[in-house]
Amino acid sequence: MDEKVRQWQTTGEVKDTLNRQLRDLRISVIDRCNYRCPYCMPTEIYGDGFEWLPRQHWLTPGEIKRVAGLFTQLGVNKLRITGGEPLLRRDIVDIVGALSSIPGIDDLALTTNGTLLAERAAGLKAAGLRRITVSLDSMDDQVFSAMSGNRGELQGVLDGIEAARRAGLAPIKVNVVVQKGKNDHTVLDLLDHFRGTGIIVRFIEYMDVGTLNGWSLDEVITSKQLVDMISSRWALEPLERNYRGEVAQRYAFVDGQGEVGFISSVSAPFCGDCHRARLSADGTVYTCLFSTNGTSLREVLRSGASDADVVGLLQNIWRHRADRYSELRGGATKSKAASKVEMYRMGG
Repeated sequence: MDEKVRQWQTTGEVKDTLNRQLRDLRISVIDRCNYRCPYCMPTEIYGDGFEWLPRQHWLTPGEIKRVAGLFTQLGVNKLRITGGEPLLRRDIVDIVGALSSIPGIDDLALTTNGTLLAERAAGLKAAGLRRITVSLDSMDDQVFSAMSGNRGELQGVLDGIEAARRAGLAPIKVNVVVQKGKNDHTVLDLLDHFRGTGIIVRFIEYMDVGTLNGWSLDEVITSKQLVDMISSRWALEPLERNYRGEVAQRYAFVDGQGEVGFISSVSAPFCGDCHRARLSADGTVYTCLFSTNGTSLREVLRSGASDADVVGLLQNIWRHRADRYSELRGGATKSKAASKVEMYRMGG
C-alpha cells in the first residue's frame, strides 16, 4: 500500500474551518431527468435543444467507486446516489454494485422520482442498495402533473414505491417539496395515503437552489406551518434525531401510525451540523448545495493521479470549506445568486 494512503487511513476524519467532520457523500450519476419540475428543471429552459453533458464526461462505475472509496479514508461512511434521475443511467445497477462493495460504508441509499423504479427495484436491492427515497409532491393527479412539468404519471410512481417495498428497500421515504399556492392544499391527503404503511413522508421547505426557479420567500411554507396544519388533524409528538447531523426534524403520530419529517433549510438552517460533500456526474466536488463553484476531479482521475494525490486533494477541499449559505441567506448571499450551480448538476 502507498505509504501516503496508509497515513490518511490512520488519520481518518478531516474537519472543515467550522469543525464539521466529513461523513456523507452524495453522488450525482447523471445530469438528465425525465421530469421538468418547475423548481428544478423548468421546461422553458431545459427543452429538446438543451445541451447536456457529453456521456464521455460522466464518471464510469469504476471511477465513481474509486472516488467514493477514497472519501471513506477521510471519514465518509454514508453514500446516497442522486441525479438528475439516477435510474436513467443504464449502468445504475453496476454503479450500485460497485459502491456496495466498498469497505466501511454503513449506508447506501438512492433518491429517485420513481418513474422507473418498478422495473429496477429488485435489481437494485440485489446489487446492494439498502434504502430508497422517492420524490413525490402530491397525490392529486393535476397537481402532480403540473409539478413534474407534465412529464410524470402518478400511478407509475406508486407502482415503483410498491415494488421497492416488496424488494425490501426499507425504510422507504417520500420527499415532498411544498410550495405555497401549488401543492400545500394537498399535503394532508398525501399524508393520509401513507400513514400506517411504514413509509416515512418528509416535507421540504421550498429552497432557492440554483438560479432558474424564480424562488421567492413568499412561496415558502415553513415547517412550523406544516406541523400546525398536520397537528390540527393528527396529534404529533417530537422524536429524537437518529444521529447527529440528521437534517429532518422527526415527529411521530400519537396514534401509532408512523412518523413524518420536516426539512427546514429556510426557516431553521442546519449548516452548523452539515457533514455532506457532493460529487457531480462529471466528477466535480461541491461542498454545499448552494455552491457557486466546485473542484473537478475527472481529469485528475484520468491523467493517472495516484490515490494518495486524490486523497490529498479531497482533504484540502474539505479543510478549506466554510460554507453556510442557509444561515447567511439574504444580503450576504444575494450577490452570489446569479452564479449558483443548478441542483440537477449536483443532486438535491
